[in-house]
Amino acid sequence: MKDIPTDTSFLEMLDILNEQLINAGEEPVVFDHDCREGICGMCSLYINGHPHGPATGATTCQLYMRRFKDGETITVEPWRSAGFPVIRDLMVDRRAYDKIMQAGGYVSINTGGVPDANAIPISKEKADLAMDAASCIGCGACVAACKNGSAMLFVSAKVSQLALLPQGQVEAARRAKAMLSKMDELGFGNCTNTRACEAECPKCISISNIARLNREFIAAKLND
Repeated sequence: MKDIPTDTSFLEMLDILNEQLINAGEEPVVFDHDCREGICGMCSLYINGHPHGPATGATTCQLYMRRFKDGETITVEPWRSAGFPVIRDLMVDRRAYDKIMQAGGYVSINTGGVPDANAIPISKEKADLAMDAASCIGCGACVAACKNGSAMLFVSAKVSQLALLPQGQVEAARRAKAMLSKMDELGFGNCTNTRACEAECPKCISISNIARLNREFIAAKLND
């Protein structure tokens, strides 16, 4: 590649690369650059072995070329997980997350209109925990970071946000079993508590949610 300004972001660098490839009559590199909430979690890239660059303290969109030394070799790969098959080049298929959500990540009962916040019979502590879990954007970085390719952090966040609320407790047992079953069916690995998922998560989802998911699942199985 030709010289690139140091204030160029990593994704802009890939755009420049593709422009040069097209001008040379070659096929451009396919990559996913659709960002969620301004947080780069849809790029599906390993950059020097880390999902979308957290090792540098920045997301890929905010990862500027000035962070690399002149002449440095940058290794760019697609995320590798049985649950996220590679579509082409650097783009992976993350529809597995949608299938897990369809298996039970919702409240199907009629809960009526939106109540006043102060009228909901739940403590602030639980409300805060539910909100923290709900902040998961489903980017998939947890799966990419996990040596087992486990989706437990994602699933636990989606289960926790509902398990902590009265509206979600009606279907709690069915939800935990259905979502974990679907996760296993789609080829995701098992959790061994390495905490790599938590370290790479752009929304700082806590692995305490995994413990809650395990409790929900065990309680559901005991009631079978």
